[in-house]
Parts: sequence; C-alpha cells; structure tokens
Amino acid sequence: MLTLNITARRLAAALALTALSSNALAVQADKGPLKVFILAGQSNMEGAGMIKADPLRNDGKGSLEYLVRSPETRDHYRHLVDSDGEWATRDDVWISYFDRRGELTVGYGAKEDRIGPELQFGHMVGDRYEDQVLLIKVAWGGKSLARDFRPPSSGGEIGPNYKELFIVVRDVLKKLDELFPDYKGQGYELAGIAWHQGWNDRVNQEFNDAYEQNLGNFIRDARKELNIKDLPFVIAETGMSGPEEKHPRALSLMRAQAAVAKLEEFKGNVAFVGTRDFYRPPDVSPSGQGYHWNSNAETYCLIGENMGKAMIELIGEGNSSAQ
Repeated sequence: MLTLNITARRLAAALALTALSSNALAVQADKGPLKVFILAGQSNMEGAGMIKADPLRNDGKGSLEYLVRSPETRDHYRHLVDSDGEWATRDDVWISYFDRRGELTVGYGAKEDRIGPELQFGHMVGDRYEDQVLLIKVAWGGKSLARDFRPPSSGGEIGPNYKELFIVVRDVLKKLDELFPDYKGQGYELAGIAWHQGWNDRVNQEFNDAYEQNLGNFIRDARKELNIKDLPFVIAETGMSGPEEKHPRALSLMRAQAAVAKLEEFKGNVAFVGTRDFYRPPDVSPSGQGYHWNSNAETYCLIGENMGKAMIELIGEGNSSAQ
C-alpha cells in the first residue's frame, strides 16, 4: 500500500507539474509580442473613402455601405460587418492614428466618416498573426517626400514630417500600456512599414526628378531610425488617375516608385503595389476628387488589401525586431 501511495502521489505531482507547464506555455503564447506596422504617407494614406452611402450621389455607389450590400461585392467584404449588420470591430488588431485609437473598425480615415488603406491592411495582417497586431498610422495631407518627409541621407534640411513620424511612433510604443488597456506587457516587434504618398512630388518637376533617390534614402534612413536591417517596406503606387494616365510627371513618378523596389539591395525586402487598376471613375464614386481616388471606398480597400498581401509575402523573407 505504501508503494502504491507513493506512486499515486508521484503520479499526481507529475500531472500537476504537466498542467502547470501547459498553463505557463499557454500564458507565454498568449503574451507574444505585438506585431507593429507603421502606415505612413500623405492624404491618400489618411484616406478619403466614404463610409455612408449618399443616395443622391450615384445611388450611393463607391461608398463602403454600398460595397457591403451590393451583390457584386458583399461576399468579399462580409467580414466588415457583424451578424447584426453593424460595422465589425476587430479586437485582435489595434490602431493608433494621432488622437484616435482603439480596435480596428471603420472611421480611421482622414475624417471619422472615411476610411483609408488601414482597414483592409489591418484585416490582412490580422489574419496572418495569432498575436495581437498594432497599426501606427502617421499621415498628413499635402506633404512631399522632397521637402516635408525629406530623409537625412538626401542632404539639406531634414523634413519636419520625417522627424515627426518617428517621434509619434516612439511615443506610441513608449505608452502602450497607457494607450491600450488590454496590453499585457508582452513587448512588441516592428514588422513593417507601408507607404502611400506621392501627389506633392508628382506636381513638382524638381521633386519628381529626385523621387527615386529620395524614396530609396527614406527606406534606408527609416531602417536606421528603427535599428532594423531589411525591415519589410511596401510602396503603394500613386495611381489615382487610373490606367489612362498620360501626364509625363505622373508617369515618371510611378516609374520611380516601381524602380525603387527593383534595386538590388531591396530585393526580397521592399515591394511595389500597382494601384492604377483600382481607380473607379466619378460616375460610380461618391465624388469627383481625382487626387483622392474620387472618395471611392472600394479603391481604398483594394489598396490596403494588396499592400497587406505584399507585406505578408515580404514577412517570410524580411527582418524584424522584438523589443
């Protein structure tokens, strides 16, 4: 009996230890580092995609409401609404956009009635990871790369928005527990940068001519700022005039954006996403603002979705840094 009792006690202890180890592993898995993505650029990264359908404007076509209700598109975008038909909120993807922050949902565009690329980008990378995802969106309207975002390696005065971009990112990362109450101190991993910008360089010949060099320098300098060699970087084309664009400066700038991703040093860690096919004309859009993609929500969803796909492909080869 004594032997049996000792054996039973040892078995019970072993089972308890196994359960404790399993629980510890579960806690560790639950506390994997945040996967942090920086979304940067100018007004089209801010986002002008209209959420609410205006029946007096093209029967609401091009709005996000129309997108989730239309038979042609609703299956693809069903994840954007919940079972009650309300806008879905994703608790495994957080977003910080200056003074707006919380769980990913609609309303994180330039205004609270708009969306930008962040919505579908967040869903794509959120599906990629089991760990919590954080999007830090830093974008201002009307900013050039040649002047406002000018990186140190391009010489001259460093752009004020280049400086502010990294001030904002560092501030958010320092205050994670304050900004996001559900953050449990699991640390973070900088996973990539998504870039959508170009209009202010596209309309200036001098800026246009220097764009390829400036964007290459921006990528190199951003990686130095964040101390991550080969941090995945996705460039979304400035294609808001669509496939029929013929203006020499516009075509030149888009060629420059594509050329950066083809540089030997950037192979496998920088991707270019063509966007001209995502253009939707004014007669099926909420506005005629061509420089803001006619405020078409489908366009912004497609940009974000394809930037997310490109980022996911890079992640398999790219680098990152856990903090």
